[in-house]
Amino acid sequence: MASFVTRQDILDIEAAEPWAEVQPAATLYELLTKTTNAHGDRPAISYQLFSGPKDAAETLTWRAFHEQVTRGANLLRSLGVGETDTVAYILPNCTEAATVLLAGCVAGIANPVNPLLEADQIAAILRETNAKVVVTLRSFPKSDVAQKVAAALEQAPDVETVLEVDLHRYLTGLKRFVVPFLRPKTKVGHRARILDWTAALAKQPRELSFPDAGGDRVAAYFHTGGTTGMPKVAQHRYSGMIYNGWIGQRLLFSEQDNILCPLPLFHVFACHVILMAALTSGAHVIFPTPQGYRGAGVFDNIWKLIERWKITFVITVPTAMSAMLQRPVDADVSSVQTAFVGSSPLPLELFRRFEAKTGVTVVEGYGLTECTCLVSCNPPEGEKRIGSVGIPFMHTDVRIMVKDGDGPRDCETGEVGEICVASPGVDAGHTYTEAAKNDGLYFHDRYLRTGDLGRLDAEGYLWITGRAKDLIIRGGHNIDPALIEEALAGHEDVAMAGAVGQPDAFSGELPCAYVELVAGASVTSNELVSYCQQHVPERAARPKYVEILDELPKTAVGKVFKPDLRRRAIARVYNGALAEAGVAARVVRVVEDRTRGMVAELERTGEVTDAAVTDVLGHYTRPWQWADRGGAKS
Repeated sequence: MASFVTRQDILDIEAAEPWAEVQPAATLYELLTKTTNAHGDRPAISYQLFSGPKDAAETLTWRAFHEQVTRGANLLRSLGVGETDTVAYILPNCTEAATVLLAGCVAGIANPVNPLLEADQIAAILRETNAKVVVTLRSFPKSDVAQKVAAALEQAPDVETVLEVDLHRYLTGLKRFVVPFLRPKTKVGHRARILDWTAALAKQPRELSFPDAGGDRVAAYFHTGGTTGMPKVAQHRYSGMIYNGWIGQRLLFSEQDNILCPLPLFHVFACHVILMAALTSGAHVIFPTPQGYRGAGVFDNIWKLIERWKITFVITVPTAMSAMLQRPVDADVSSVQTAFVGSSPLPLELFRRFEAKTGVTVVEGYGLTECTCLVSCNPPEGEKRIGSVGIPFMHTDVRIMVKDGDGPRDCETGEVGEICVASPGVDAGHTYTEAAKNDGLYFHDRYLRTGDLGRLDAEGYLWITGRAKDLIIRGGHNIDPALIEEALAGHEDVAMAGAVGQPDAFSGELPCAYVELVAGASVTSNELVSYCQQHVPERAARPKYVEILDELPKTAVGKVFKPDLRRRAIARVYNGALAEAGVAARVVRVVEDRTRGMVAELERTGEVTDAAVTDVLGHYTRPWQWADRGGAKS
């Protein structure tokens, strides 16, 4: 493993190692075979169903993992999956999830789907990707995945086969005996045939029964997960996935590393940044519990898990780091070299607290599903500019651009604009499965417009200053929510904060904030409003409203899920305005409309006319409609 210290190191590597010459393999199966030949008897993947430091765990060597992937690919091909057919998997973390990802990429196109989504959303993704086979969970206690997928399949009639993974095989002792009697019943109304994954896998040969792909092709579909509400489906090629793995092997990991990754195996961070890096380097990846960081006891046992597995790299996100800080370091964590953090911007104060308490070096990186993930990273052994996301990786060209009357132009050093990326992970013109969503997505037909706002400093460090869609626009004044979030994160009682714009009849939007407190905190909302008055540097950005929640809504990888905060703000403001005006109606929900954005749905609480509601809510920019009959009213 070789690291980097400065931007010049990256440029030197880039010049000496052209991507066309150093690409380690043409396909994922070729890469898996190379790593197996080099490190076959070393551990590849470990998984434990429960979070205790002494709980049972399964470990596969690279040779055993190679065999499982081969059998899985053979099984999928036997079910009619060709190179252009989609294999969706809707699974919590388990060894099978990693196996299906690679097997799906070898036989066809793998499509990881977030099992936390609702049935309608799962069905929409299955239809968009035209899934032929679905791999999912067999009914299991304390999980509704099987039930949601069964409901989704009723809306996705083109799925031909369902392969069920049974977590029962990971159980021991009394739980192994009891669980079969506790399985929730699943209503099956779809026509797809149902097979047992483990039984079907065992019947397949250990050698690949069909020729591997001849070269680069689309091998995976990943739906965007984050903060804009309506998911899109991104297409990933072998070359982009292998590029992400090569970066990890070239700069971070070797076969000697043990990587703790409590992130979900439907997200690019776990799948491409970590699993593909292990696939390239021969490193060992440990996945604790089906829900990762969300699993019962994971945070309480996190330091002991690090000691158990002699972890050298911890993969984390800001929300998880905040939770880890609330637990005492009660184990030997001296093996840890680095905590690699991504997924969402890292507050400065959280960075400082984490390093001070744990003694672990924090390296912040940046990536996007649309780029097959990796874009930049702070130097592991060089200067870490706290608040930046580091230096763009070799063979990744980052430009800061703005669109003016004559088309896109490059920003000056330090000038804020849109972050645009070209790399082996960017398939310009073909980012999304829905062709219309690629229109206007690129500058110069090459640079992906990320939608993130940022700047490059004189030494080449990339700074994210906000998200174009997250901007709070107060009377034409653009407010970066990071100003508010950074200030609140500096309060000792605040674990995490999310700032959004709430509707305002005069200014269009006003900033408001929602916070999650550390355990045992007693600060009040009014005190936090006063704190913002003193610590948010921009007067217009100071929120007049701060609400304390038991827990901020988050995506499965720990991003604050701002659509939920916006919905909460719209409902609060609209209900307040209706009540003040004495109009007998209230907001029951705020829904996402594909063309109109967020729409408030109202119900009557007494006699009321459309005109009376319009007279109140017509002063706001967000439309409304009655919940019991569609159609926009404002």
